Amino acid sequence: MTEACPHWRVQHRAVTESTNKDALSGEPGDVFTADHQTAGRGRLDHRWLSPSGENLLMSAVIGVAELPPEEIATLPLVVGLAVAEALEALLTERGATEVSAGVRIKWPNDVLIDGQKVCGILCERKDDRVIAGIGVNVNQTTFDPEIAGRATSVVEKVRRWEGEKVRRWEVPAVRDAVLARLAALIEIWRQGGFRTVWPRIAARDFLKGRTVSVRRTDSDGVPVTGFCGGICADGALDIAGEPVFAGEACCSTRVGTVV
Repeated sequence: MTEACPHWRVQHRAVTESTNKDALSGEPGDVFTADHQTAGRGRLDHRWLSPSGENLLMSAVIGVAELPPEEIATLPLVVGLAVAEALEALLTERGATEVSAGVRIKWPNDVLIDGQKVCGILCERKDDRVIAGIGVNVNQTTFDPEIAGRATSVVEKVRRWEGEKVRRWEVPAVRDAVLARLAALIEIWRQGGFRTVWPRIAARDFLKGRTVSVRRTDSDGVPVTGFCGGICADGALDIAGEPVFAGEACCSTRVGTVV
């Protein structure tokens, strides 16, 4: 355990294949972190590439025994809220209020700043546990050309606001802020269900009000496109009045914005 996060037992490696893979042997309350992953991945087997020592690479083991499947399915959004609120608080503390105001949650598992991805979340079920993989771009300033226009980091966003004088952020400080917020939210969610945290998620909903195309992953994979009414109180995404419970938001537009 760290002094800042008494609810969690943190185990760190300099290099590992994947923190989610490490967490397969963990118990609820265990957290696995690394400076570098050799086979990091995101949701739907997307690659997660991160320069060594630049970003937060972390997997937390969360107990879900006796919780209904429909509640467990909302966990990625709860984890996203923890990351969003932690980043908002850290940015506000450091005076970057205009940056903190741009932190949003993109259904089902991303956190964005000003429309660019700063965090990806991968939740995987194993028996009565969920492994919540969290990757936050903290200090990275260059990205693969394939994602350069869509990805950002905390430091990159602050640098554009404050100029080149901005210094590197301490990754352990970001880790502790996220874990502290996650512990508090998990307790609220466990006791009262997703609806108890949903208003805080809805307030940060990036897709609401946009024309969105979602590729379903719980049926035939045929995209559904339409006006997004936002994240619903059960965790589904409202697309033209139709709830979508699992999928990938392929694109989103408002005044020419593409994500």
